[in-house]
Amino acid sequence: MAIEKGHRFGIDFDDAFPQGLVMVGDVSPDNEYQSREDRAANRAARQRVDEVTGKRQWKVMVTDPAETRAKRASFEITLLADVQPVPTTSEALPGMRPIELEGLTAEPKVAGQGEFKYQSYAFRATGFKVAGSGAKSGRSATAGEAAAKAA
Repeated sequence: MAIEKGHRFGIDFDDAFPQGLVMVGDVSPDNEYQSREDRAANRAARQRVDEVTGKRQWKVMVTDPAETRAKRASFEITLLADVQPVPTTSEALPGMRPIELEGLTAEPKVAGQGEFKYQSYAFRATGFKVAGSGAKSGRSATAGEAAAKAA
């Protein structure tokens, strides 16, 4: 039995990131590459759509405090949602906030260059968990609740 390339494994947030994650910056659309000609012609940037779920892709830069190697501590996570996900926690420092993700999946991939390659993962999630909900309550913020909070 073989596992096909691109298979996404569901994983619990607490198992993947035992010390949690720190979001750096804001959630932004994951846009397709736009050439100079497209920019010069003022063509609108097109947001990527996930081929598996059909949902729009958003990206967020995070830092894993449990990672000991500086080069691997910060990375992007792709959020899959029809509307822009809104974090449910407040900032701990300007531009930085602790977060928990729901609907987390991990896709194995090879990272690095030349002879310095290593096993890595492409992480995707469906949104942010409500602050302080923990893994036991199982309650998560829907896009509507998060938008209502932000307003």
